[in-house]
Amino acid sequence: MNETTDQQLAAFRKSIDNIDAALIHILAERFRITQAVGEYKAKNRLPPADPARETKQIARLRALAVEADLDPEFSEALLRFIIDEVIRHHRKARGD
Repeated sequence: MNETTDQQLAAFRKSIDNIDAALIHILAERFRITQAVGEYKAKNRLPPADPARETKQIARLRALAVEADLDPEFSEALLRFIIDEVIRHHRKARGD
């Protein structure tokens, strides 16, 4: 590799690092909000999961993934992972 290639690779990596940091902060904010939802659900004796909403969200985000030229299977798997973690937290808030 030459110096120009190394600089280009470093620039790509810096952008990736910035995006990764943003993703972590966005996920942290999402989990802060879903934690509040879990507490609300526990207080109001609502079920920890909402399968109808989950289905709508997955369909909506799959469509967004297609628009963004992102693999919808990947986006669904990622969202499912996040939803499952949120439900686990909601069950914990209820004492399940």
